[in-house]
Amino acid sequence: MKKYLLGAAALLLTCLPAHADDLADAVDQDYEYIFNLYKHFHENPELSFKESESAKRMAAELEPLGFDVTTGFGDKWAKEKAKRDAGQVYEGVGGYGLVAVMKNGEGPTVMLRADMDALPLEEKTGLPFASKVVSQDYLGQTVPVMHACAHDSHMAILIGAARRLAEMKDQWSGTLVLIGQPAEELGLGALAMLEAGLYDKFPKPDYVLATHTSGWDPAGDIAYTPGWALANVDSVDIFVKGIGAHGSAPQMGKDPIVISSQIVNALQTLVSRELDPLDSGVVTVGAFQAGYKHNIIPDEAHLQITVRSYEDNVRAKLLEGIERIAIAQAKSAGLPDDLMPVVRFEDEYTPSTFNNEELTSRVMGAVAAELGPERVYERAPSMGGEDFGQFTRTAENIPTLIFWTGGNDPKAMKAAREGKGPLPPANHSPYFAPIPEPTLKTGVHAMTIGALELLQKN
Repeated sequence: MKKYLLGAAALLLTCLPAHADDLADAVDQDYEYIFNLYKHFHENPELSFKESESAKRMAAELEPLGFDVTTGFGDKWAKEKAKRDAGQVYEGVGGYGLVAVMKNGEGPTVMLRADMDALPLEEKTGLPFASKVVSQDYLGQTVPVMHACAHDSHMAILIGAARRLAEMKDQWSGTLVLIGQPAEELGLGALAMLEAGLYDKFPKPDYVLATHTSGWDPAGDIAYTPGWALANVDSVDIFVKGIGAHGSAPQMGKDPIVISSQIVNALQTLVSRELDPLDSGVVTVGAFQAGYKHNIIPDEAHLQITVRSYEDNVRAKLLEGIERIAIAQAKSAGLPDDLMPVVRFEDEYTPSTFNNEELTSRVMGAVAAELGPERVYERAPSMGGEDFGQFTRTAENIPTLIFWTGGNDPKAMKAAREGKGPLPPANHSPYFAPIPEPTLKTGVHAMTIGALELLQKN
């Protein structure tokens, strides 16, 4: 953990526009600066646990605004995790969590979070500032790198909101804490910062807010989901044993491909026949690997499974059921006890995200009053995952809210809904690129309003 020391006089407060009575005008005036910042992050993406330069740039933006900035938070945890997973800590791998604090009188403490990491993906957007980065991930694999999940926009939006709130200190009272979070794509960055003592070593928040740019919502809109918003995400590996044989003599072996196929089919009954129909769950077998040749029955198969849920008791039921079904199918095939399947559950799973209903109503109500109710609306929960849920899963049970900033082409989305064209690319696609101006302006505006609502002067 280290304090970031400013070294760039060009980034002083003089870059801010003059005081503006109207927040929308101030956001408009600052757009070119925020867009250039977004382009910088987009062109220079960094993988999970390697976000050193992104954190440095965020620190360089925040220090001149009056924030007390700490970088490298969570480094020990991240390096221990990397060593467990990769057997060593590769060059550049670490915990690059950023915490920026601004105290402005008495009042609540509000935390705003942006994630920083990019995906191992080759960009195909054709943008003039498209990423050409190739890097080594924390496991030592060399991969192309792209901000395909819009974390570049999250960093730019957070800086934009910070610039507005620093300029408007006379209009709010309390403590503002900004988070640059690493390794969201691994579901580990929030945990790394919390395990390092985020709520003990810095002002403990009364509320935590975040926004996520969404390719499933039109640019210029804000969407939200009260209550369960995002799912628990578990990764499960099943190694199915068998007895190898010649393909022409199956009676001489025990076929792990057949056993695995029966496991895949039986897993579908977990949701359809074991869960309450009013509960939500997904069990998807995403990979099935076995064998090398047409006429050989192999002695092992490997299933890779993603499991999604909201409620923790539903999660436990699904995970228990996966192991039970795997062993039962192996026994039904007559495999001996020493050849039972090995079922492995990842210890660090991504927890579900619950948006506190009272906080959601209050903040989204304020945003709707500012942007207009036609641009701010509720939408259904998603079975996608996000480690933002970690920030409320502590003993403090702090109210949290993550909302969606629309990022896609509204005309293309409308045409797709009317059957007049395909859906435009969305998050995690190599072709996904948010429409910059409405996305960044709306995100900055909404995040600023949310913070001001919670930091109102008495």
